[in-house]
Amino acid sequence: MSAKQYYTYILTNKKDGTLYVGTTSNLIKRIYEHKHKFVDGFTQKYQLDKLVHYEIFDDPENAIHREKKLKKWDRNWKVELIEKHNPHWNDLYQSLL
Repeated sequence: MSAKQYYTYILTNKKDGTLYVGTTSNLIKRIYEHKHKFVDGFTQKYQLDKLVHYEIFDDPENAIHREKKLKKWDRNWKVELIEKHNPHWNDLYQSLL
């Protein structure tokens, strides 16, 4: 049996658009929920449904710690993080399926 994984992720609505940082234990399900507007609030209001960055953790504490850290980051730092691994801001959701 594989160990449970946790994810910190960044969503956007378009390249250089609004950013949202979140954490989940089921990344595919969570992004599906964002894409189908099942998640009320900020992500629905701004149509944030493109997964442009994610990181994998072995325990929830580290994922949550990373989420809180990223939320405090300056926007430019988040953009640099995204562009380091995903320079074209591709939606990474399909690559998870």
